[in-house]
This record gives sequence, C-alpha cells and structure tokens, in this order.
Amino acid sequence: MNTLGERIAKLLDEKHISQKDLASMIGVTESALSRYINNEREPKIEVLANLATALDTTVDYLTTGKKLETDFDEIYRLVARSSYTLTETQKMQIIEAVMRNK
Repeated sequence: MNTLGERIAKLLDEKHISQKDLASMIGVTESALSRYINNEREPKIEVLANLATALDTTVDYLTTGKKLETDFDEIYRLVARSSYTLTETQKMQIIEAVMRNK
C-alpha cells in the first residue's frame, strides 16, 4: 500500500463499503472519490478527516500508511493523572476510544 488511493480502496474493501456510500458519508461526489482512489487528485484536509472518520482510521494512516504505535501504559498514566477533572462521560469516551484503537 504505497498510495492514498490504495489505502482508501483497501479500507473500502475491508469494511464492505461501496464508493457511492463512502462518497455520500464524506460529502463528496462519487467521481471525486474515484479520483482520490485513482490518485488523480489529492483531497482537502477536511475531506481527509471525513475519510478517516468514515473508514475508522486516522489521517496519518491514510496519508503515510503508518499506524500509530499506541503506548497504552502512557495513555493510562495520562488519564490517571487527569481523572479527577474528567466527568464520567469523558472517562467512558476515552475508554471506548482506546478500545476501538487497540
């Protein structure tokens, strides 16, 4: 996977999402999405962010192909230090986000 388009296509396939559905999810035309997949056009940062969200990945992965190495011990320490200022809802959101990216 060397290109943005290849990574988008791979994630579409893995997630069983059609180009038409993804285009609708991210607010672009199907032809614009096709151009991104075929590496004929670079998406704007807002579109990249929407792509990452819709494909359940990161902008970093889409643009570089590198997945972030998550240091869960460091995340735990950061949350523990800040936990007294977080609401229960915020704590649950953090836990859910970490579990999704595990």
